Amino acid sequence: MHAHLPADAIRFRDQVREFLREHLDDELRNAARLTTGVHTEIEAGQRWYRILARQGWIANTWPEAYGGTGWNALERYIFGIECFKAGAPLLFNGGIRHLGPILMAEGTEAQREKYLPGILCGEHIWCQGYSEPGAGSDLAALKLKAERQGDHYVLNGSKIWTTGAHFATHMFALVRTDDSGARQSGITFLLLEMTTPGLEVQPIISISGDHELNQVFFNDVRVPVANRVGTEGDGWRVAKSLMQHARSNNVNTGWVREALARLRRLAGQEASGQGGSLCEDAAFRRKLAEAEIFLERVTVLELRVLAATHKGDSPGAISSVLKTLGSEVKQQITELAAQAVAWYGLPFQPEALNPYAESPFVGPAHALTALPTYLNERAATIYSGASEVQRDVLAKRVLGL
Repeated sequence: MHAHLPADAIRFRDQVREFLREHLDDELRNAARLTTGVHTEIEAGQRWYRILARQGWIANTWPEAYGGTGWNALERYIFGIECFKAGAPLLFNGGIRHLGPILMAEGTEAQREKYLPGILCGEHIWCQGYSEPGAGSDLAALKLKAERQGDHYVLNGSKIWTTGAHFATHMFALVRTDDSGARQSGITFLLLEMTTPGLEVQPIISISGDHELNQVFFNDVRVPVANRVGTEGDGWRVAKSLMQHARSNNVNTGWVREALARLRRLAGQEASGQGGSLCEDAAFRRKLAEAEIFLERVTVLELRVLAATHKGDSPGAISSVLKTLGSEVKQQITELAAQAVAWYGLPFQPEALNPYAESPFVGPAHALTALPTYLNERAATIYSGASEVQRDVLAKRVLGL
């Protein structure tokens, strides 16, 4: 496997770099710098979303027939890397990454005509209604009841850990339409609007101070049967297909490599307590080296997945390995950053992370995001398939245990 870029890929990279230099301003870069969770502050993120949409670059995983770029796997990889290097905002784009491909594959023509344009322009913001109290990693245990009444389903129950539900315009959700047989066979995939009567969103503030998560309550929420994707009871299969898109997008070593570079700069500013900087401390240098070696291992895996998809092959079990190790290296690097800033990370000022609040941080600027990012990344080994579950899958499907 060769990591050298061919001439056409280099031309594409230069085009992307020119676009980023022209359109990424200080406000967007500052919002990205203050990102501690899975997406940048929504106002800044949506502004960047619309810029990419006007360029025709927002749907870089979609085919051109549906308004996508038609880029190949290498071009998508280059674009992601260059965005991270340039300091672009992290988008909240479940509509692009997850729902859009499912509608293309499983939706009706009417559903594609209704929803894909809104996703492309950024008018529709989609959140995911999967997890419930008692149904997280064991998603088949979900209980949100959807009772068929004529041409509508009537929903009662709740969803939890719903990222972005407080600003989303729409939700794609798994619901229970039958509980008489196998758990997986009674699940249905529905689309709904967040303004539907009977739907209530309550915030969940994380230990880092971020408001990304919510609990959503459904009290006789009526959803048209026309909003069902696939047949009734076939939602488990549809959801598994969607999760393949989710897991393939959860690791990007460009983000991790930039985080490691920031960590090195931070270590050069922080004192070791022995008369020099942390970069001169042998024990901390060893930890940095171990993290960099770990990252190189994950990068090789990512390039293997890229090489397979670029040729049109399925990466197979490597995707699960990549998701597991990629999550763990992110945690390792953010933990080192928290160690480096030490007590400077302790002030609890979530308002200082809002790029529009203009709230000063009581500590040094380089310490502002260290602890919140560390705390937020504790979930990386849980969402989109917990590491324990991924290892069980690998043990069964690869090792035959």
